[in-house]
Amino acid sequence: MSAVVVRTPAKVNLALMVGPLRTDGFHELASVYQAVGLYDEVAATLAPPGEFTVRVSGREAGKVPLDNGNLAVRAARLLAEHARVDAGVAIDITKGIPVAGGMAGGSSDAAAALVACDTLWGTKADRNTLLGLAARLGSDVPFCLLGGTAIGAGHGELVTPALARGSYEWVFALDGEGMSTPAVYARLDRIRDNLVVLPPRIPEPMMAALASGSATELGATLVNDLQPAALRMRPRLGQVLDAGRDYGAIGAVVSGSGPTCAFLARDHAHAVDLSARLAGTGLCASVRRATGPVPGARVVES
Repeated sequence: MSAVVVRTPAKVNLALMVGPLRTDGFHELASVYQAVGLYDEVAATLAPPGEFTVRVSGREAGKVPLDNGNLAVRAARLLAEHARVDAGVAIDITKGIPVAGGMAGGSSDAAAALVACDTLWGTKADRNTLLGLAARLGSDVPFCLLGGTAIGAGHGELVTPALARGSYEWVFALDGEGMSTPAVYARLDRIRDNLVVLPPRIPEPMMAALASGSATELGATLVNDLQPAALRMRPRLGQVLDAGRDYGAIGAVVSGSGPTCAFLARDHAHAVDLSARLAGTGLCASVRRATGPVPGARVVES
């Protein structure tokens, strides 16, 4: 086998509850993730042993690092080291997921690189092994392997599939400029300075809504503890959220660390109308529609 192509989805946090800062520098998190149908494609091609390269094309490609700061390259190196294979790979990423948009684009590419290189090199790692390697790469990487709807714990790396029914129509308002995840967390810490921060818990009404498959009930429970920090850093996001609510969104929340704003629509027709109305406000750089949940990183060509 000389080449493998993996399709990998974006994520939205239905709930992101941020607990106290831990001694290891991470925050304790309780999260509900959903994978949505905005995709990157990651192609892995055999290269000489020890050679790891990456090229990026598509939306916002110029914003993606091409050195060892690229999570997909780090994922490939980690798998090679773990499997003790003398291997190399040329990685080609075609971007469809917003870059630095709070939708796990880099993490999703890392998950895809693990799946692609495992297939390319024939390392035959089982899912638990891949999840363990993914957890070493970043908080969102294990979920991007799993996909669907899942609960995250620890600093997000411990994922368990959630009892969830139904399919959901999402509209995403994209900003023209990304946001730094560490900077948003740091701003949240400053907001909370001198406050007692309790361990995070998943809202029970959200889990009940997912179990019932009710979009209306789910929309009412969307929550993100990082949102106040993101809004202080980028005040216009508040205007975007207000506009989406005015146009009938049944749920509105900043996705992850931002700046993407996620809106839950009643159905497909409403999603089409909502996306058109948001695009007409001039408040966002672009608008995308997607359904969820969808599977995690999967081989589509080999």
